[in-house]
Amino acid sequence: MAEFNDPRTTTTSFGSVPRAGGQVVFDAGLRKHMLAIYNYMTSGVLLTGIVALLTYNSGLAVNFARGPLMWLVALSPLAIVMAMSFGANRFSKATLQMMFWGFATLMGLSMSTIFLVFTGGSIAVTFFATAAAFAGLSLYGYTTQKSLSGWGSFLIMGVVGLIVASIANIFLKSPALMYAISFIGVLIFAGLTAYDTQRLKNEYAVLRGTEFAGKAIILGALSLYLDFINMFQFLLSFMGNRE
Repeated sequence: MAEFNDPRTTTTSFGSVPRAGGQVVFDAGLRKHMLAIYNYMTSGVLLTGIVALLTYNSGLAVNFARGPLMWLVALSPLAIVMAMSFGANRFSKATLQMMFWGFATLMGLSMSTIFLVFTGGSIAVTFFATAAAFAGLSLYGYTTQKSLSGWGSFLIMGVVGLIVASIANIFLKSPALMYAISFIGVLIFAGLTAYDTQRLKNEYAVLRGTEFAGKAIILGALSLYLDFINMFQFLLSFMGNRE
């Protein structure tokens, strides 16, 4: 369309609103951009769930619950996340796609072990509860006129605190601390869901039309995937019925 090449109608600064002629083009592009992120994220979550269920049904899940394989499937996804986050400029879009699907698959292997601990019914209930909460929080982040940018540093500090507390509880083995970590974890990743949604929405004004825009879709899907999966795991600690 001609309007894409007209700087008077399409050029914007971060957080600005395109002028009248470009508003329709901007809104359509934003919807397409966010829909692509949600499609990747949803597909990744479904792939993880399918792999987890198939792995459990095959009897292989017990192999990932202890021993060397446990550490392999636990640390490999983290390595991929770090590589995608810090190497996005070096990797092509196709490479990032392959890394994302590989990450989702490895997460499925890792999460197959939850079927050894919790009943299938409680896992399903928790999954749908998480999906409903995620949808509401993401919708809030997308539609609110209030800036959530101030949440970022606080929430990231909270994630670091959760990691430190979780490592400490490996040695302390405190049930009370475990429940506190789970409760705080749900709140933190609920906040991150809304924050990340607004962040990804605002980034579109800067990234649209650039070569990095396609990569940003995959990285955005990864961010929302991590919010969803972490919220699910922490919530499962409360809602899950143990075997």
